[in-house]
Amino acid sequence: MQRRTTLNAALSVLAATALAWGATAHAQNAAPRIAVTDLAYAQQVSEYFMAGQYQRSSQMSAQGSHSGGYSHGPYSGSGSHSGQQSMQASEQASGTYVAGRYSYIEMRELGGYTNDIKGAILQGTYFKLVQGRGFDAGAPQNTKAEQVLNQVQGGKMAKPVRQNDVTDVIARLKKGEFKGADYVLFGVVSSIEFTDALSPLQGTSSATRQYGLQLLADFSLINTKTYEIKAAFSAQGAGNDTKILSNRGDIAPPNRSKVMKETSISLANDVYQQLAGQLGYTDANLSRGVRRGQPMPMPQGGEPVREAPPEQVIILR
Repeated sequence: MQRRTTLNAALSVLAATALAWGATAHAQNAAPRIAVTDLAYAQQVSEYFMAGQYQRSSQMSAQGSHSGGYSHGPYSGSGSHSGQQSMQASEQASGTYVAGRYSYIEMRELGGYTNDIKGAILQGTYFKLVQGRGFDAGAPQNTKAEQVLNQVQGGKMAKPVRQNDVTDVIARLKKGEFKGADYVLFGVVSSIEFTDALSPLQGTSSATRQYGLQLLADFSLINTKTYEIKAAFSAQGAGNDTKILSNRGDIAPPNRSKVMKETSISLANDVYQQLAGQLGYTDANLSRGVRRGQPMPMPQGGEPVREAPPEQVIILR
């Protein structure tokens, strides 16, 4: 009787394990496919332009004639001479010069800050990731100087070509930039700011140099078929590099790669936290794709990001 009870218990454990494995496999096979875009970024650009046209023409004409005669006898002689010449020259020059400053909005994608977001989603969910196409900015436009030059030469201003909008996710979906994806995690940069501050240490000749980066972006998880928004939030990333200078006049270059890495990792952690939290309220099917009990994705090494202690820099003279 005891052996039968033990056998039944073992069979129950095996059955439960098989059901769990089957559920996991089914979840992975039916897992939604998500495309994570690079961060859309629009900035105002100002440029100085100048264009000119110069024309020059010249004319010159010359003419001349000459005649003469002479006769000679044994005791007398005679002769004659005549001549004529003229020259004319003219030159004309004209030019047009235009210069000024032109401002426009430049659309682009900010790469380098989404790989850690993809890694956090792969580590913390059952979702599958697909790679979308890069943003198609369209045919390049003529510069302002070229447009003005065409107007000076032909008398007509070239009509500017409408450029694609990097923040128009619906138009990009219709163009097939995220083919094969069920959802798109679309991010737009709201603010990006570098800081560089030098602070003297009281009572010493030393100083601290703090170089940092603050990045704020808005994210939306959008259904590619219905355009329904499943999650929407703002996420922030930050990184800094602090150095202690032995003398206030010393110069030490900041570790920019360290700052960018810290910013990317902290941004990915914030995105994962808010995405996983909102899916639990907006979509029960998607929320089942989040690994239950999965700890917050950590950077390589398994340790959370901590602010590094200031690095002391001593410059020998």
